[in-house]
Amino acid sequence: MTTAEKTTQAPTGPILRLTDLGVTFTTETGDVPAVRGVRLDIAPGETLALVGESGSGKSTVALAAMGLLPGNARATGSAAVGGRELIGTPEAELAGLRGRAASMVFQEPATALDPLTRIGAQIAEVIRNHRTLPAREAAREAVELLRRVGIPDPEQRATAFPFQLSGGQRQRVVIAMAIANSPSLLIADEPTTALDVTVQAEILDLLRSLAADAGTGVLLVTHNMGVVADFADRVAVMLEGEIVETGTVEEVLLRPRHAYTKRLLGAVPRLAVAEPGAAPAGAGETPPAGDEVVGLREVSVRFGRGPRAVQALSDVTLTVHAGETVGLVGESGSGKSTAARVALGLVQPSAGSVSLFGTDLRRSRGRARRALLAGVGVVLQDPVASLDARMSVAECVAEPLYVHRGRMTSAERRARVEDVLERVRLPRALANRAPRELSGGQRQRVSLARALVLEPRLLVADEPTSALDVSVQAAVLEVVSELQDEFGFACLFVSHDLAVVQHFAQRVVVMRAGRVEERGSTATTLLHPGTDYTRRLVAAVPVPDPVLQRRRRAARQEAPAAGRTAAGE
Repeated sequence: MTTAEKTTQAPTGPILRLTDLGVTFTTETGDVPAVRGVRLDIAPGETLALVGESGSGKSTVALAAMGLLPGNARATGSAAVGGRELIGTPEAELAGLRGRAASMVFQEPATALDPLTRIGAQIAEVIRNHRTLPAREAAREAVELLRRVGIPDPEQRATAFPFQLSGGQRQRVVIAMAIANSPSLLIADEPTTALDVTVQAEILDLLRSLAADAGTGVLLVTHNMGVVADFADRVAVMLEGEIVETGTVEEVLLRPRHAYTKRLLGAVPRLAVAEPGAAPAGAGETPPAGDEVVGLREVSVRFGRGPRAVQALSDVTLTVHAGETVGLVGESGSGKSTAARVALGLVQPSAGSVSLFGTDLRRSRGRARRALLAGVGVVLQDPVASLDARMSVAECVAEPLYVHRGRMTSAERRARVEDVLERVRLPRALANRAPRELSGGQRQRVSLARALVLEPRLLVADEPTSALDVSVQAAVLEVVSELQDEFGFACLFVSHDLAVVQHFAQRVVVMRAGRVEERGSTATTLLHPGTDYTRRLVAAVPVPDPVLQRRRRAARQEAPAAGRTAAGE
């Protein structure tokens, strides 16, 4: 789409101007102020990152800038997009501005896409909502937008349903919908949180080029300081509804002034990068001394039959020993989560063997298998999906005790639940609350308490911190480390965050297309990768230093693209 096709004339002043913005929510217990006195400007082609912990008000600011505040919210002050005031504007007029003057890219594309409608039709609908075009012409524009955002075979993908695309491709589709009518302002709310590092790098490159080509202003809401360093021009830091610091990305990330900003940056896990020409360290390390807790040997997994069958794992060998943490990393679709499910006995391998605590898991049945699996705790990425919303926190944590420790008295169960909640640093006062009444970090600690209530010998953690703020993430990982030191359990840690893996795991296994690409000590493998694929993974990780990140991005973009997968996959 050319500049001449834009439906509105580009504003000469700020794309977004917030002046003394305040937002108050009316609740059953009274009015709750969420945002106070926020002042922000975003110029054409500029990216402003809005950062802060959960509950700081940054997402509320983003919703106010789109006129999407819920019915129980009362906004004061001014929020203007392209000179057009949003506060007090009737909903019918706001609907005409959304997608045209301003668009939004959400964290989870699955919530923004209709699972029953083909991709091309969804993009065409966005186009026709704001422009009078024949259906055939809108469909052609939808295909061109898919091509513009880097979707391979756009004609074919336009006929696909969302579930037939990878996570990175779905996020590109959401971006295509957001830019369909050439908005002046693009609001991106955690647009890369659930993506692996290589897809994240591609999405950031895409957003960067779109902002440069069309002069689009971008409001980036994120807790990933590496993404901020890679993408933002300026940064605003929010704390308890107020902006406590603003400045260029270099000023805020390299020379922070406010104590809260310093504390926030201090919690960021930083990927250590080897100096050019440095010799590999840690070569020849001895294997773990503890007993083997779980072992996969030449395991293959094949889903389906016939020509449509998918080979998820091929000859994967993986071991985890008592007291150690093994990081399992790789791009989406690499097979790392499937390998974790095999270790949990949730997926039966089509070939190879699986041992758990020295016992062949495939041969165990009934009560014996149940006793084996009682020694395994699981922490998932989304605690909301793993905690029963109808139960209290105490009931959620106690449930495994009912299943595996049926002879315990109610007093013994209550004492055990209180003890494990205390160990994960949750106040006893939260025990009777529902999971929905807790913050994201608190819910993840409840999941951890539930996983540890049986004192397992193995903890399997599948992306347990990817959706958490950096300070909450650091606190959760600190709790896991302390409990691991105390109980000596093994941990299989599945993650796409290489910086977290580098700080948390002793060994790392890199997976690609269902196979083990590389393995070794974390220090050796991530500092001095032995394969091009691992080097590409490490190079794609943004670091929270804008000067260093610019050099890393330039080096990554100049590197040969051999071995890269299709865009977004």
